[in-house]
Amino acid sequence: MNTHDFYYDLPEELIAQTPLENRSDSRLMLLDKKTGEIEHRHFYEIPTLLRPGDRLVLNDTKVLPARLIGHRIDSGTEVELLLLKRLTLEEVQQAVPDLSVSDDQACVFWETLAGPGKRARRGHRLSFGDGRLKAEILHVLEDGNRIVRFEFQGVFEEILDQLGQMPLPPYIHETLKDRDRYQTVYAREEGSAAAPTAGLHFTKDLLKQLEDQGIGISYVTLHVGLGTFRPVKVDRIEDHVMHREVYHINAKTAEEINRTKQEGGRIIAVGTTSCRTLESAADDSGRVVPGASETGIFIYPGYRFKVLDGLITNFHLPESTLIMLVSALAGWDHVLAAYNEAVKERYRFFSFGDAMFIH
Repeated sequence: MNTHDFYYDLPEELIAQTPLENRSDSRLMLLDKKTGEIEHRHFYEIPTLLRPGDRLVLNDTKVLPARLIGHRIDSGTEVELLLLKRLTLEEVQQAVPDLSVSDDQACVFWETLAGPGKRARRGHRLSFGDGRLKAEILHVLEDGNRIVRFEFQGVFEEILDQLGQMPLPPYIHETLKDRDRYQTVYAREEGSAAAPTAGLHFTKDLLKQLEDQGIGISYVTLHVGLGTFRPVKVDRIEDHVMHREVYHINAKTAEEINRTKQEGGRIIAVGTTSCRTLESAADDSGRVVPGASETGIFIYPGYRFKVLDGLITNFHLPESTLIMLVSALAGWDHVLAAYNEAVKERYRFFSFGDAMFIH
């Protein structure tokens, strides 16, 4: 298939810029993956759409306030860093063999995006928060990302929480007044550069209501990278190479999912990240295997799902790998018809937008 097959026309005013006051008030489109039938509901109705014995699988990753704005120490010019991946000393030394680190030096290493790039070259030193956090550009990778050493006094995570900003997607131009609104209510494992946005619709009360009526709830962890926003640049989708992300499934979660499948319950992933985690961790028989690994799984039409029965997800960008994933589950023709219906009905799109339940 061609990338352009997954294009739809989206008016810019339908891209949600701010979250709704109440998380679960968002609209919910139901899409029958077999027939393509569409219904229009609201997210707070989700308990009426699930049945006892079903199991929701949610991604409990937590978004880091990973956007740092500071300046070069030598010139005073502004520089922005976006933290992507924390690195071990061994990983850094593979790229920078001559690196020396003193035993009494409090430092951490990160792979980052830097902008403007010309202001963040190897050897440049940066300052954030009036010097509370200092950084040195150690190496420029082939893709333009920077390996950075951060120096500080105290606890890095606490300093980052005070100085960092939420790394909102590039299509959101409004200022986020409450940064907790770009976190799910169940976020706990820090490490993401972006939120698993399908989960933003859930409230604690809604999750308790689901559990009280016999809906199982399990958690996996996949740290979302910025690759999720990168466009597909090839014509044939089969030629696209996916970004890689780290995931973890503990033994309890794997056992809960496998037992639910054995007992005939449905496995419903909340978000494409949960979906990719489950499908990456499953063996050929569909049994989920616990453990930690990286995944670069690319799911597009023709893929045979091993675990998933349903998916709760937001509306995704045209020609993105995410709309390709939902098309694999519900059928290309059904998904494009549903998206055009959502545009017609003035649904809100993308991270702070409305939701779809593919069942």
